[in-house]
Amino acid sequence: MKKTFELSHPKIAYPRLIEATKSEIKKYLKRERNKALPEYADFWGFDCKFGQTEEQADVIHVAEINDKISFAESQAWPTFYLEILAAPTQRTKREVVDEENEDDL
Repeated sequence: MKKTFELSHPKIAYPRLIEATKSEIKKYLKRERNKALPEYADFWGFDCKFGQTEEQADVIHVAEINDKISFAESQAWPTFYLEILAAPTQRTKREVVDEENEDDL
């Protein structure tokens, strides 16, 4: 999904437009997560960008999307750009910290 969301409408209030965009994004993420995964993948990862325009968009984590939209609402942006690209991903093992070495710190 690469989309510029318009947050102005003659009949729909601004807060309702914000909620509608959040709902649309939530539905998109659910649809993408329900797609069949390739054999080598464990889950769907998402590469996301958010900004006032496509040129100003910064890379964000998928969990930050609602916070960024709320920020745009607080700043009363007339539009914002959101890019969400699904990619099959494998889990990586976390680095285990040795407890004995932790005491030395």
